[in-house]
Amino acid sequence: MTEETPGFEEKPDVPSGADDAAEAAETPSAEVGSAAPAGDAAQTAGLTAQLDQVRSALTERTADLQRLQAEYQNYRRRVERDRVTVKEIAVAGLLTELLPVLDDIGRARDHGELVGGFKSVAESLETVAAKMGLQQFGKEGEPFDPTIHEALMHSYAPDVTETTCVAILQPGYRIGERTIRPARVAVAEPQPGATPAAKEEKAADEESGGPEEG
Repeated sequence: MTEETPGFEEKPDVPSGADDAAEAAETPSAEVGSAAPAGDAAQTAGLTAQLDQVRSALTERTADLQRLQAEYQNYRRRVERDRVTVKEIAVAGLLTELLPVLDDIGRARDHGELVGGFKSVAESLETVAAKMGLQQFGKEGEPFDPTIHEALMHSYAPDVTETTCVAILQPGYRIGERTIRPARVAVAEPQPGATPAAKEEKAADEESGGPEEG
């Protein structure tokens, strides 16, 4: 008959590692929860860095586009200016060749020879020249301006207070602001030795309508 030891019970064999698994199962999930926010922060930082790179690239591309647009606008303006300049030069060259004809028409008109069919043709030519922008200038009595007048004759006159165009020998012509031929004129300067008092007296007479009769 076998004797049994009181209070002693044999435990079944438990594989090694089972206790560790049980302890791991009983361990709170605090460590897992603390690791998750750290991963989210790293991911957020990475996304922020990528967003900054995209913004920087977008800013650079926008600046490049604005620069190209400004260069294109400057190019268009330059081409337009060149086109207008070339057109003006071409028109000026053509009209310069016609100036002797216009001078002949003017002389014929002054001598009363502009009649009949010749008058009609001459007026048509003058109309076409005016439509192309040709403008005539130069009048007797206007002050002499060396930028638009060419003095061919010179004299002195007691009735002028400054160098004055007293005769238009050939009218001047311009296209817009471009002078293609200056007006050729005869000029008169004030009489040498004329005193300022005499000039002032003359100006006063002109303002009052002439010298008073005694």
